[in-house]
Amino acid sequence: MALTFSKHFYLVSITSFYIFYLIHTFGLSVQSAQLYLFIFLGAVVAGTVIGGPIGDRIGTRRVIWWSILGVLPFTLALPYVGLFWTAVLSAIIGVTLASAFPAIVVYAQGLIPGRVGMVAGLFFGLAFGIAGIGAAVLGWVADHTSITFVYHICAFLPAIGLLAAFLPETGKSPAHRRAKSA
Repeated sequence: MALTFSKHFYLVSITSFYIFYLIHTFGLSVQSAQLYLFIFLGAVVAGTVIGGPIGDRIGTRRVIWWSILGVLPFTLALPYVGLFWTAVLSAIIGVTLASAFPAIVVYAQGLIPGRVGMVAGLFFGLAFGIAGIGAAVLGWVADHTSITFVYHICAFLPAIGLLAAFLPETGKSPAHRRAKSA
């Protein structure tokens, strides 16, 4: 659940405030900033779609490690780069971070067998709840500091991915099991 928190709290910082960040930092028009948000959201869709098959192939725990912790260097760099690299890093962050969600849900379902619906409902509910609370909290922080400060703080959220070290090993990936039984 902590991994879902870090992932969705970071995602809501982008989806809710990215346009304002681009306008404030780079002086973009609203329309131009919306195109950058579209690129990010398209990357999130792509990451969500490819995260499942990658998890099937290499294992959900590895996808969780790669997607949540592997995105950290990119999120840390994002507040310090120019407009071109902001777009590039945003796309990388979107694909990488979103690929974790299918893996997290499947991983949790494996930890609680027979409760597939409960686990899926819990994680989807948690994701939407965290996003709503995150938007409100980050908006409050931005009002009392600045949008740039919010992006500097949120850059560290994927570091919560270090908690993935405590995830128990659930066995080999499904692809490995299929190859071994063949």
